[in-house]
Amino acid sequence: MRLRQMAVVFLLSEDQDVLFLQKKSKDSFFAGFLVPIGGHIEGHEINEPQEACLREIEEETGLKRELIENLKLRYIVHRIKEDQEIRLQYIFFGNVSKINTLIESDEGSLAWVGYNDILRKNVSATTIEIVKHYKEIGKSTENVYVGSMRSLKGNPTITWGLLEDWEK
Repeated sequence: MRLRQMAVVFLLSEDQDVLFLQKKSKDSFFAGFLVPIGGHIEGHEINEPQEACLREIEEETGLKRELIENLKLRYIVHRIKEDQEIRLQYIFFGNVSKINTLIESDEGSLAWVGYNDILRKNVSATTIEIVKHYKEIGKSTENVYVGSMRSLKGNPTITWGLLEDWEK
């Protein structure tokens, strides 16, 4: 079984809008969806998902690392895809000002989405579950949560647990 690792970020503006990438309708991966900024972790980044996240931010938005504030790992999500691949996704949250100039990438167009509007947009099940958890719990804590994606009566859901050091 293959392991695929990804790093994505929810970049929040001063007015709590989130920067998304609007995928092109002819893309093979999440065509037409709004997705968080991010992508696959390269081989040399395997032990440093935050570096992969910063690389993806610059590639997809043009934003340099010094413009991102409070970049922190908040979620790790596991899922299995067609019994062939284990997907491990590191989800970061950070802050960025809307006054910064953004570039367009060949992957799609950038869009600021009001935080409260995300669940009404064309987003993935993973994004929905992360946003719901962040609204209910994650926003008020600095904890990191681990989630396992599964089907509950045919609907995708994530079962969350707190990632903590048991030796404390």
